[in-house]
Amino acid sequence: MATPDDSGPERPGAEHWLWMAMFALAGFWLFQFFVNETGSVANLSYSEFQSYVNEGKIQSVTVGETSLRGEFTSPIDGKTRFTTVRVEPAIADSLSESGVDVRGTVQSTFLSRVIGWLLPLAVIIAIWVLISQRLMSSTGGFGGVTSMGRSRAKVFVQTETGVTFDDVAGVDEAKLELMEVVDFLKNPDDYGRLGAHVPKGVWLVGPPGTGKTLLARAVAGQAGVPFYSISGSEFVELFVGVGAARVRDLFEQAREAAPSIIFIDELDAIGRARGVNQLAPHEEREQTLNQLLAEIDGFDPTSGVVLLAATNRPEILDPALLRAGRFDRQVLVDRPDKIGREAILKVHVRKIRLAEDADLEQIAGMTTGFSGADLANLVNEAAIIATRRRASGVGLADFEHAIERIVAGLEKKNRVLNEKERKTIAVHEMGHALTSIALPGSDPIQKVSIIPRGIGALGYTIQRPTDDRYLMTREELEDKICILLGGRAAELLVFETSSTGAADDLVKATDIARNMVEVYGMDEDLGQVAFQRQKMAYLGQDIAPREQVSEATANRIDEAIARIMSRAVERSSEILKRNRDILDTSAEALLKKETLSADDLAELTKTLARPGQPKNVHPLRKAKPRPGDAAEDGKT
Repeated sequence: MATPDDSGPERPGAEHWLWMAMFALAGFWLFQFFVNETGSVANLSYSEFQSYVNEGKIQSVTVGETSLRGEFTSPIDGKTRFTTVRVEPAIADSLSESGVDVRGTVQSTFLSRVIGWLLPLAVIIAIWVLISQRLMSSTGGFGGVTSMGRSRAKVFVQTETGVTFDDVAGVDEAKLELMEVVDFLKNPDDYGRLGAHVPKGVWLVGPPGTGKTLLARAVAGQAGVPFYSISGSEFVELFVGVGAARVRDLFEQAREAAPSIIFIDELDAIGRARGVNQLAPHEEREQTLNQLLAEIDGFDPTSGVVLLAATNRPEILDPALLRAGRFDRQVLVDRPDKIGREAILKVHVRKIRLAEDADLEQIAGMTTGFSGADLANLVNEAAIIATRRRASGVGLADFEHAIERIVAGLEKKNRVLNEKERKTIAVHEMGHALTSIALPGSDPIQKVSIIPRGIGALGYTIQRPTDDRYLMTREELEDKICILLGGRAAELLVFETSSTGAADDLVKATDIARNMVEVYGMDEDLGQVAFQRQKMAYLGQDIAPREQVSEATANRIDEAIARIMSRAVERSSEILKRNRDILDTSAEALLKKETLSADDLAELTKTLARPGQPKNVHPLRKAKPRPGDAAEDGKT
């Protein structure tokens, strides 16, 4: 748990003294009003008023609706003014003739007058205070204008981070790099013995969910020093100069608490590359960035302050921020490999009860491409599924179900499809599956289903990679395109028409073909030329525009992409034509069972003919070569 840094009680500010002065003036005004109203005014009965009139002691009279007010010609008993209740003349005369003393009660209007003056003033002050508080909370926090420039970084101590390197797995290289930072913070004299100093800044970069923030907290927890954690977006505010002031305040706090660690998450919020576009100026963000650059330059390497920063958008950062002398070390926190995924799973399964058949090595092999956050979510989803079925432990089937749910989405068993659509989907999915099984070196099929999942998937075919791949040959990329287009080829073969079910397949296959031509230089006609620059982007979007090429070259690129796609459809169609009986039989089985497992597919495809292999021969048996096999294989 994070606790804000309490630096003691705040001193009264200008607002405090302003409120005190306003209350003092209001009290003084009320006191003067009360004295003036009651100190020199005589309350007379109506009979006394008439006698004073007869005696000529009344100088002036003001006639009101209910009262008479006026002044004496000379002070009477120290009173210079008087007030009496107005009485009907006929009643007063008749009573006076009988010798009756006529009196009236003067109703005090002091309260109503005070309310009439103060109520509007109080409403105006309340509205002003409300607007001021809203403005201060959105710009400078509760402390108002005086605290706008204060840093909002949360301070952690060793026992509060709750994370050490034992809680981080799958990123051994990054942990090794950061161990030097921990050693410096614990034993700074050992590094100074030979003149070395710790890097001023360490830049953690990688895809989302790989554990960059977790690593930074582990460094602080392992070193046992104050850990100032803040997001890059918390520096930038409405007013220009607030972000720069917060940067200064943050570094001042860190220097006072040295040795310490400053961690800025989402560095791209303030570290975006500065531009020269005058039509869209961003003075506040640029001033904040400039102040950050100046503070890093002012670091004393022996002061014991280490700056850690994390981002998943390195392609947009300012080059001046990443130069040597500011962020001296770059630590890549990438998605884990199979061994790393198994280690991460071991960390997360500590909190759940595993069944005997839960093989973490097998689960790690099924989760190629998963990040640390994905694996944590997988373990939680598997535990929820096991709890739902009242199991005593989380088994392998629960993990497989959770993987399908994460990858393909939630099953929609209540969605009703007509028979024609179900048959089209079954043929489409079996086209993917049979093409994948027929092509050598492709990932094995785990499951084929026509149960709708997710937002738009009416069916799905899940392949399970056997290992992590970092390089792919041209032939493997072409096989991948063939598998993606196998569903469209099956529809054209069986129904002699196409449907909208292949929309996502076409997008993925076209992206692979475009990269083959524009990035990898795999087209013979265009040669070994790259028409796109690869950038280190982790958020999945294609931000690398095509290089400036002539119109003729652009047409040749489009033609090359179309050739790759056409060849892939022809290869898929040829495979399915040679195995038309198996396609029909498998599609009928899929319609009946709705889901086919790997064992079901193995039973249905025992006699599947592969490219370059005679028809109706078991794939594990070596077929005798026949004339034309080599030529046929070359065509495909």
